[in-house]
Amino acid sequence: MHIVITGANRGIGAKLAADYTAAGHTVTGTARNTPGLATLDVTNKASHEAFAASITTPVDLLVCNAGVYPDKHEQLEGGYPPEMWAEAYATNVTGVFLTVQALLPRLEQAKTPKIAIISSQMASHTRAPGGSYIYRSSKAAVLNLSRNFAADFAPKGIAVGAYHPGWVRTDMGGAEGDIEVDQSAAGLMAEFDALSLATTGCFRTWDGRDHAY
Repeated sequence: MHIVITGANRGIGAKLAADYTAAGHTVTGTARNTPGLATLDVTNKASHEAFAASITTPVDLLVCNAGVYPDKHEQLEGGYPPEMWAEAYATNVTGVFLTVQALLPRLEQAKTPKIAIISSQMASHTRAPGGSYIYRSSKAAVLNLSRNFAADFAPKGIAVGAYHPGWVRTDMGGAEGDIEVDQSAAGLMAEFDALSLATTGCFRTWDGRDHAY
């Protein structure tokens, strides 16, 4: 398979890229500016156009993993500046849309194309304890986006799933996370493999459970 993974310079994205490569797949990993990876700023339309032009073969699996969590330590009183909202939504929501939009022609060329969108359990209405307003709402928005992609792309034969990767011990997740990155990546790979038109529109956890929206 040819697999494109955004945000492949660290954490889950880097591990997925390494594991898929080790399994014999062709992997195109992206980052804004990391040696050895394809250049893609997911917030920039021109960057998407240039990246898409460099992809000359069908894309079997697109993993939209690039994301930011800027408001982890913000306080409601005086925090959450507008610029932070704009940055997060540009990456976590618009960035996913632009990635899918740019690579759709290559996905349509694949035999059984799939799109895997990394969301979070923090997007679910069942996980709303307060705080992290920017991250939570942006991940809820991309979860909604995945559902609408699934509806529009089913006639094209493209399956779309959204995934909670677990609370992973990475730079973003922090040292208090529940699982290691290798556990998350292995579980996600199994879930991506199971994704089909029969399950398109799903929201699943890294360990194989359906998650409430």
